[in-house]
Amino acid sequence: MKFSTKTRYGIRAMLEIAKDESQSGVFQKDIAANQDISVKYLDQIIHALKVAGLIINLKGRKSGYILTRKASEITMLDIHNAFEPGICVIDCLAKSFDCERKSFCEVIGFWEKLNHMVVDYFEQVTLEDLRSGKIKLDQ
Repeated sequence: MKFSTKTRYGIRAMLEIAKDESQSGVFQKDIAANQDISVKYLDQIIHALKVAGLIINLKGRKSGYILTRKASEITMLDIHNAFEPGICVIDCLAKSFDCERKSFCEVIGFWEKLNHMVVDYFEQVTLEDLRSGKIKLDQ
């Protein structure tokens, strides 16, 4: 299983915005520079985060970004879902996948449990957990 670059960079961008204690808004160019993300690629990430209702421009166009709610209320799953329709550790668990073995598969329970564990972890960890250092980013 591999998480998309957009999800990974989205988490980094959200963390950069959450770390702004001035609440004056973080400029996209600063996020790009601090997180080593191209401005062009960051455009797509910022757009998805705005559409998901996680960030807004503080004073309209050409202004900095702020969170729409407290960092403690934004989970990693919220950020992930801005880019992907859900978490699925293997294809056969996807609703759109028609697995021929599903009715007699002996290991499907293992994969379902693992998927639930990953989803639960994404739901439990908040942006505040990352911002405050409760969850170390270098582990």
